[in-house]
Amino acid sequence: MPAIFTFFVMLIFWTVLSGKFDLFHLGMGVVSSGLVAWISHDLLFEGHTKKLGGTLIEIACFLRYLVWLLGQIVVANFHIAGLSLSLFPKKKLEPHIIKFKTSLKTDFARFVLANSITLTPGTVCVRIEEDTFYVHALTRRSAGDLAGPGPGKMEQWVAWVFEGGSR
Repeated sequence: MPAIFTFFVMLIFWTVLSGKFDLFHLGMGVVSSGLVAWISHDLLFEGHTKKLGGTLIEIACFLRYLVWLLGQIVVANFHIAGLSLSLFPKKKLEPHIIKFKTSLKTDFARFVLANSITLTPGTVCVRIEEDTFYVHALTRRSAGDLAGPGPGKMEQWVAWVFEGGSR
């Protein structure tokens, strides 16, 4: 079943990116998506033995997370733009490396958390060692609650979506 889902995800992605709907391009999309799905279906849905309903619920949760993440990206963009346009930005910059341990269990959830941190302006995930993240942050505000006691809000969202944790 994961190979079929992977095939359709790849085919939709191919169609959207190509923007061409003639027989040749759609045929190439089917062949390419089929090849990718056959080779790598276990990467996209690693360890998933859920039924269709469970997968759809996971997709809906992920879409909610994306909306929340986009909101965080917008807020962080305004913060960094304010720093950039400030007359005295050096007084407000406090670049530092944050080290924190994550409670996420799966590699995929850690991957999503690292990429979510990097997508948010003002922070870059620079290293991951086992369950320890190293994040470069421009200011204390851009670091948010990453270094706080317990999991931060972003980590809670990722755990909720990918590990069935509470939010």
